[in-house]
Amino acid sequence: MPPSEHTLTLPARMARVAVVAPAARLRDALAAVAAAGTVELAGPPAAASGEALEALRRLQRQGRDEARPLLARSRPDIAELERRGAAELLAGEVELERRAAAAVGHGSFAAVVGWTPERELPRLLDRLAPLGAAVVELPRPPWAEPPTLIARRAIAAPFRALVETYGPARYADLDPTLFAAGSFVVMFGMMFGDVGHGVLVAALALALRARRRGRLASLRHLWPLPFAAGLAAAAAGLAYGECFGPTGLVPRLWLDPIEHPEPLLAAALAVGATLLAQSYAFGTVNRWREAGAAAAAVAPSGVAGTCVFLGGGIAAAGWYLGAVPVELAGAATAALGLALLSLGYALEAGRGATAVLQVAVETIDAVVRIGASAISFTRLAAFGMVHAALGALVWDGATAASGGAAGTTLAAGVFLTGNALAFSLELLVAGIQALRLEYYELFSRIFAGEGHAFSPWHIPLAPEEDQ
Repeated sequence: MPPSEHTLTLPARMARVAVVAPAARLRDALAAVAAAGTVELAGPPAAASGEALEALRRLQRQGRDEARPLLARSRPDIAELERRGAAELLAGEVELERRAAAAVGHGSFAAVVGWTPERELPRLLDRLAPLGAAVVELPRPPWAEPPTLIARRAIAAPFRALVETYGPARYADLDPTLFAAGSFVVMFGMMFGDVGHGVLVAALALALRARRRGRLASLRHLWPLPFAAGLAAAAAGLAYGECFGPTGLVPRLWLDPIEHPEPLLAAALAVGATLLAQSYAFGTVNRWREAGAAAAAVAPSGVAGTCVFLGGGIAAAGWYLGAVPVELAGAATAALGLALLSLGYALEAGRGATAVLQVAVETIDAVVRIGASAISFTRLAAFGMVHAALGALVWDGATAASGGAAGTTLAAGVFLTGNALAFSLELLVAGIQALRLEYYELFSRIFAGEGHAFSPWHIPLAPEEDQ
């Protein structure tokens, strides 16, 4: 049985363990570990060899398909397995023998080392005790980073792909799945603001949810993400007064994106600033958990970068409002961030004129990237305006063609074809741009390097009647 899920946002706590067994019972102890599926064994297995491998090869030469490994509960008779054509059990024995050959022996005992979630230790011990084996916790070396097992929430499971596609998080990092889902939905909605198009995306998501067979069935569990994104696009469409373009089918609750771009650009910057602030908060906590308070203080995605970002924003707001104290407070905060950034780069660069130049260049580069990241969110408004412009173009073309039976038919064709093309193109563009902002602007601050995902060794036991 795979590790159970729980509801915290921190990765599951991992323990470095040694599975110790009498050498005579090592095979059965490894079978129990493989069946449990809760231990990631360290190091590569030994090269395949032995009687089970030869028997399996003879069966494969007879035209048998590649077998999915299964395990017998106790050591089987290899010749009997070959006679029965039990390729799956032979394949399981081959994998077991590879791990047994890589075990460390000491006297009459043998051991294998690996990682397991702490919560699985009691159950693993219960499995091993009847075999005269045990699982022993080992100290964690400073250089060894445990594998990451994301502690999943049921509500976050459909959105995990957003984070997993970026790469496995480090063991110490917080899980940003719900933040990633919310930010993606908001950004997509602003760029794809149309009630009709948004409802279509939501309807397609519901169709995906109902899909039980075919190539798309494996993606069925992802339906909440496009469903939420479609609803967000419909909400933005109400704000813009767009429903398959400026058709007048829905009221305009806020503004026309084409006629009033300035407020939309300001809203995009505000949304971007809010999302960046949250990503800096995630990044600061993660840097602290990864390397301690000092590292978090000087990291570009930690306290230093946060101060530059927030200070610059506060100073800009103070200048715009004509509030000198606010402007000075923002400048002081940004100056503190610059000092911390320079200190961090100086600690890495060492001494000498070259090091001073390196610190200056890296500090300037960090500031430019912080400003560029904020400006990148103007694309939320830009693509929202493009979507509205395409809708207006299609609607104008359809209304211009209307008149009489032939004109009405032509207008309907222009309207349907134009909306289909605009929907397909903008769906692709808005999705890609939302992911681009997610990964390059937000996740680049949340994560600093990749970990490796927990990958337990698991070979299921064969049914008793097949053993």
